[in-house]
Amino acid sequence: MIYLELFLEFLKIGAFSFGGGYGMISLMRDTVLAHGWLTEAEMLNVIATAESTPGPIAVNMATFVGSTQGGPLGALAATVGVVLPAFLLMILIASVFGELTKKGGVKAFLGGARPAVTGMILATAFLMLTRQITGFEGITPDGSLAKPLALDLRAVIILALIPAAALAYKKLRHRPASPILLIALSAVLGIIAYSI
Repeated sequence: MIYLELFLEFLKIGAFSFGGGYGMISLMRDTVLAHGWLTEAEMLNVIATAESTPGPIAVNMATFVGSTQGGPLGALAATVGVVLPAFLLMILIASVFGELTKKGGVKAFLGGARPAVTGMILATAFLMLTRQITGFEGITPDGSLAKPLALDLRAVIILALIPAAALAYKKLRHRPASPILLIALSAVLGIIAYSI
């Protein structure tokens, strides 16, 4: 039954991912692709859409993937699955937080988890970046490229313009640009670049 499968898979993602929504992206991507729920290109679109819509990225992604597989009930199953572990853990931590953070084992765990989560986020970002810009789809068992590389010049231009716009904004306004502004700018640039 797809609803139970969605709930259990997203429960695992929620239970074994650290670092918030961005830390979940790599595990969620692997799970979704392994089950054949979405293609790599569709997954990239889900990530972009989930990032640019209100709410936590992991919840948005789970809701979207669930809805593609099981409609509204699938969306509910996946969303509850991904949120439930964090909800239960936060209730537990809130009740013993003061004492818990003083324990050496907890400090050691958090000290090791932080760099690991950062590495997972960077690895996923790098993988998404290379796939978006070059069309890299992986390597076949015989060692050849699954698909010939093709540089997407429009993606490269947008990739260069967004940080440049953020730096210019900071230079002119003496404060960082709002992520909302940068997302809106990237949407406008994408519409212009990919409709030409």
